[in-house]
Parts: sequence; structure tokens; C-alpha cells
Amino acid sequence: MNNKFIYPIFLLSICFIISSCQNQNAEVSNENFTAFVDPFLGTAPLTDTNIIGYTPPKDWRVWAGLVFPGTSLPNAMVQLSPITEYRTGAGYEYEDTEILGFTHTNKGHWNYCNIPILPVSGSKSYPYKSKFLHKKEKASPAYYQVYLEDFKVDVRLSSTLRCGIHEYTFENNHDKRVLFDLNKANNRVVNWEINKIGTKELEGVQNMGRDKVYFYATLSQEIEQLDIEDNYAMIRLKDGDSGPLILKIGLSFVSIKNAKENLNAEIGMKSFDEIHAEGVKEWDTLLSRIKVEGGSEREKGIFYSSLYRSFLWPALRSDLNGEFTDEAGKIRKEKFDYYTLPSLWDTYRNKLVLLGMLRPELTGNVIQSMVDRGTITGFIPTFFHGDHAAPFIAGSYFKGITNFDVQKAYELLLNNAYKGGGTRPHIEEYIAKGYISELAVEKPHVETRGRAGVSKTLEYAHDDYALSLLAEKLGDSVHAKDLMKRSENYKYMFDKKTKFMRGRFDNGDWVIPFDPQYPYYEYMYREANAWQLSFYVPHDMPSLVNLYGGKEPFEKKLDSLFSMPWNPNHIARNVSGFLGQYCHGNQPDHESPFAYYFVDKPEKSQAVIDKLLKDYYGIGAYGLALSGMDDAGEMSSWYVFSALGLYPLSTADNEYITTIPIFDEIKWQLNDGKELTISKKGTSRKLKSIEINGKTLKDHFVPYSVFETGGVLNIETENQ
Repeated sequence: MNNKFIYPIFLLSICFIISSCQNQNAEVSNENFTAFVDPFLGTAPLTDTNIIGYTPPKDWRVWAGLVFPGTSLPNAMVQLSPITEYRTGAGYEYEDTEILGFTHTNKGHWNYCNIPILPVSGSKSYPYKSKFLHKKEKASPAYYQVYLEDFKVDVRLSSTLRCGIHEYTFENNHDKRVLFDLNKANNRVVNWEINKIGTKELEGVQNMGRDKVYFYATLSQEIEQLDIEDNYAMIRLKDGDSGPLILKIGLSFVSIKNAKENLNAEIGMKSFDEIHAEGVKEWDTLLSRIKVEGGSEREKGIFYSSLYRSFLWPALRSDLNGEFTDEAGKIRKEKFDYYTLPSLWDTYRNKLVLLGMLRPELTGNVIQSMVDRGTITGFIPTFFHGDHAAPFIAGSYFKGITNFDVQKAYELLLNNAYKGGGTRPHIEEYIAKGYISELAVEKPHVETRGRAGVSKTLEYAHDDYALSLLAEKLGDSVHAKDLMKRSENYKYMFDKKTKFMRGRFDNGDWVIPFDPQYPYYEYMYREANAWQLSFYVPHDMPSLVNLYGGKEPFEKKLDSLFSMPWNPNHIARNVSGFLGQYCHGNQPDHESPFAYYFVDKPEKSQAVIDKLLKDYYGIGAYGLALSGMDDAGEMSSWYVFSALGLYPLSTADNEYITTIPIFDEIKWQLNDGKELTISKKGTSRKLKSIEINGKTLKDHFVPYSVFETGGVLNIETENQ
């Protein structure tokens, strides 16, 4: 890896953003935290085979980053961003040379990208697209700009919570058209509709089956004609107006009426620059909650870009009037804001913790939205794998977040943990045996469909631990005791002979064949191999150390995790970004770098963490690649916490394992106006002591209470 090349490229991009933000908005304050954010971080391809771990097959783009560079406010309904290819995660890939449109919803997983709009001019025919150059492209929070070479149109985009604003400056003022490419989205489009209302208004809907995205749009110039074809709609504008075309669009997941109300209330008669300035202010207010001093410009850039990326999902679904469409398809209005389901498997580890720390009211609304879904289905929903609503809800409640129905949430979580047919597949077997068995397959391969029994057992055990803590807090000692006992079920998966977490057949025998280096998508392990799951017991690490035979053998095994080379013949698309067998490009082993703390070797953890912070973010030819999928902010949040020196290893416990920050001083503005100062003393990367408000800690765990009381957290390092 050529860090001498990466650093100036990234620094230039930071300087470019600072300059462009100042030019776009004269009202930006001197202390402009948004200027450090580069929304392009994570859009570039990961091509370094030393980081990937293998040589990707021809025309195979490793699943890295998968983020969008467009405009959005924190946890908004609208994410307005360019799309260069559908069904490619967030739809934008930095190496692409053509833009297909600008879509209004995004997550970074192969869905959404709704309501594609594109200004066009000239003689090109459908499917419309335009070449673009990165030197004529800019992005910062609440802003995106690009010049469309083929149509000779300069595009500027900004947004509010539920609305987008487009500014198109056409060089050809006699052939101005706007494409609504409504047959396209990352999801399958069932049908769509668009209608012209008056001389300057449009309304319509894009129906994905489960979701219907309604829109209402106004144009600053008169519509001459609306042409509707099989695949798209084209708006032709009257000639004569030489000024920029301003398109304002409101979205709703309820109705066109609500989309119009959202637009009138959030944008109305405001100009593009007013909307942009409001967006910058919103982001700056959030990002300035954590002020860092020291560290390099590159580190600050990646830090604030990661902090920004941590607050784009989950997304708002309530309209301004409070209405939303619930899990049963019914339109309702409640006393809470309705949000999408969080990406729990990915983000319960860190991002949802960060959300609760900086946006507790919103976090309560996210949880109540989950409770609302569960009231309809009988179970609290999960995402993808595991049952990680349990640590999320328990940890949030223990933080003092109470603006949700905790009794109903607990009731539904108990359903998850004890009833079949719901959130936890194979729960009956898990309860009966203590583990989930794997299928017998003669020659399993990466894509073999199985039960992912090891991953499920380990994750359910962790979820049981979190739910046990919540049960105890709520006075249910019976379930607390039973769930705490179940939290030790990970032990059933530990093979004392091989010293790996290993699959078992129904009769209790260990799964054969067994290659601990071989990755699977869902056979024994979920998107991982045995190495990556064999250290995942975040709630009971001392007991895990004992399973290995004590501190010395555990340390040696951990050394091997980070040093044994990845087999380049073992290829799984979303398992990449290796340090030995450790995979930073996917979530399942993101706790492993902190495991050395449990054998009294925090300096070894620090060495691993420092390497990951330095070499696995902002890499590649453009200095814009990540070593793996951001997954709705999880990879970004890992950077945020690790850079600050505090990581939520077991999230329901509400304590943070302390490492050494990369910054000299951090000022964290707390929710009640108090401040926590995190100060690093010393120049080495070997931890000496931790002191909270003058009192030295006896261990390495900082309690959440410091984020309630404030004060000073001193982290002192050994002398060089």
C-alpha cells in the first residue's frame, strides 16, 4: 500500500470540500465541521489484493463501501444521489463514467433508489445517460453537484427531511427536458404513475409492491408537454426562460396529498441556497457534538466522514402530519415518528449505540417503530440474522431512553426468545439442545445453504444475555435466570480438540469436513469462517479465555488470527479486507481486535486497532476506498469509536473498553448541555492508566455514566 500517495489525495479532497463549501455558502461558520466530510469516501473500488486477500474474478467488484455521495439530512426520508448502475448497493460506483439519473431514497444495500430524475437535452434516445467527470463533481453534507457532459447541464442538489431540490442550468435553453425514469429502482417496480397538474406541477407514485413512494413536484418553468412511454415519462419545458430550472419534490410513503404537504412546509418558496444553508447547519450541529484536536488532517477527515456516515440510516417514514404506513399496510398517526427497521445484524455492535448517545429521542422513536411492527406480527423484528433488537433495546433503556413502550418491547422480545415461527429460526432446537445443529453436506462450498448453526447459536447466546439483563431490570427474575443460563450456550459450539467454534450435527457429532479457514455464507457460519467466529463472546470473554485453556493459549490463538495469511483460493465476495484471518471488511469479528485486553495485553489490541485505523480506511488509488462494506454505517461507527478510544464491546452492558485515541483531546457535548473531555497524555501507544474525574480506574472499562455526569476522562500512556 502506497500511503505516500493516499495521504495527499485525501488531503486535497478535504481542502477541495472546504473551498467548495465556502464558495457555496457565505454563512458557513469558521468552525465548519462539515468541511471535513467527504461523502465520496467509500464509493471507490477496493482493488489492492493485499487488502482484499485474493484476486477477484474478472469483472467482479469486491463488495466494499457501497455508499452514496448525494445529499441527505440525518436519518431523513430523502437521500438524493446520483446513480451510475442499478442493483449495485447504493447505485453509485466511483469508477463509472456515466450517470443514469438522480434518485431520492438510498440505504447502501440493493434496494430503494426510487424516483429517478434526469435533465436531458439533445438528440439522445432512451435509455438516457450522460458522461461525467470527477473534476466537475462535488459533494458535501446536504449538497451534490455535477456537470452532465452529454446534455450540457450543470446539476446542483440539496434536500430537507422529506424533500429534494434540484437546480438544472442548461446550456441549451431551447431543448430542455426532464426524464422521470419511473420504471427503474433497485427494487422491482410493479407499476408507476405520473400526472401533470396545472402548468408547473407533477404528481405520481412508484409502486414496489411492499412500498409505494408517492411524490409531488413543482418546476420553476412551464411544462409544455408530458409524454408517457412504456418505461418512462418525459417532461418537455417551454422555451424562453434562460434561468436555471428549479425542481422541488416532496416524498411520502402514504399519499400524494402528504407529499405535497411535506413539500409546501419544508421547502415552499425557499431558494436552493437557503435549503442548502439549512442542511449545512443541521449537519454542523450534529457533527460539532464531538470536537477533536490533534491528529492529522487525514485522520480528522476520515473521522468526520465516518461520523457523518453513521447518521444516514435508519430513515424517517412519518410525514409532517404524523401519518405513516404500518407493517400491515394501514395508514396511521401516532405520537412517535416512524422509522425504517435498523440494520440490526450490522449496526447493533456500535452504530446504534452511537445513535443512542447522540440522538436519544430519535432512538426511542426507532425502537417504538420496531415495537409497532412487533405488535402486528407478534415478534420484535430482526434484520438479516440473530435477534439483536435485544441488546439494542436493553442497552438503550439502560441509557435512560424511555420514550417507547418498554413493557410491550419486553413482551415481544420474550416471544422472540421462546416461541417458534418468529424472529429466531430453529429456536425450539436451541432451547432443547442449547445449540442449533448443521446439515450434513458431503462437499460444502461457499454458497452451500445451511442453517448457519454456529453463528446463530453464538448470536442467540449474546442476545439471551442482553435480554436477561433487561428481565432483571424489569423485575422478572425467572426469565432473567433462565436467559442468563442460556447465554452460556456458546460453549456447545466450542471444539476443545481444534480450539474452534465448530458446527455440530443433530446427533452431537462435529461437522466434517472441517477447514477453519474456509468461508461460508450460511453453512455453519454466516458470512465468515471458523477463525472469525471463534472469538465472538462479547458478553463473557473471561469464560471464553478459560475454554481455550487460559490466557497463554488464548493469546497464541489470537496471535494466529491476526497473522495467519488468508488463503487466496478462498473467495467470498463480501468477506474481504483481511489482517491475517481477521476480516475487517465484514461485521462478524469486529470485536476480535479488543480481545487481547482479556489476557492483560492491551498493547497488542492497540497495535491491531492502529493498523486498521491507518490502513483500512481511505485507501486505494483515489484514497476513497474502504476495506469492506459500510453496511448502513457499522464500519464507519467502528472507526468513530476506535478513533475516540472507547468501544462498546458488549452493548447491553453500557460500558466501553478503553483504548488510546488517535486525537490529543476530544470534547463531547452531552445531551443535557454538559461536556465530557477525553484527554490523551503521553506519546506512546501503550496504555498506562485511565482516570475519570480524578479517580483511577481499576480496569479498562469506562461506564456510560460518564456521558451523564460529564467531566474529564484522562487516558495516559507509558513513556516511550
